[in-house]
Amino acid sequence: MRFAPAANGRFSPNLEPHERQFLADLPRQLRELLDSDDVSLRRLFPTAYHQDPERDAEFQRLMREDLVARRTETAKLLERTATADTLSADDMTMWMTAINDLRLVLGTQLDVSEGMELDELEENDPRLPQFAVYGWLSMLLEQIIQALMGQSGME
Repeated sequence: MRFAPAANGRFSPNLEPHERQFLADLPRQLRELLDSDDVSLRRLFPTAYHQDPERDAEFQRLMREDLVARRTETAKLLERTATADTLSADDMTMWMTAINDLRLVLGTQLDVSEGMELDELEENDPRLPQFAVYGWLSMLLEQIIQALMGQSGME
């Protein structure tokens, strides 16, 4: 398990140094994107009113700044704590949010869809490294959820 229970309700991330460095680097890229109108952010800021573009534009105008600030905060926490020896449950929840944001953006860039079989990719597909990152982030997210559920007795 990559997130082992530690003392006082904390968690010990069992990650290799290169994994920790990678986790520290990814949030910077996300934060740069958050300050743009890049199309790969659409899953982070979905349409609220599909049938009413004016109402949706107003919603986006009112909420986007707050949503960007929250996503930026979680990305910064992941960046700061990527090398930490232990994490609190709150830190783990923030990691979960930041990693999910990274997955959503990368999944949008890769056009990942439900039911897509990653093992069907050709071995010379230039997107394989990005799909590997997507899979790794998915695995981390799943293990964070399992660790948090185990601590709360929800398993």
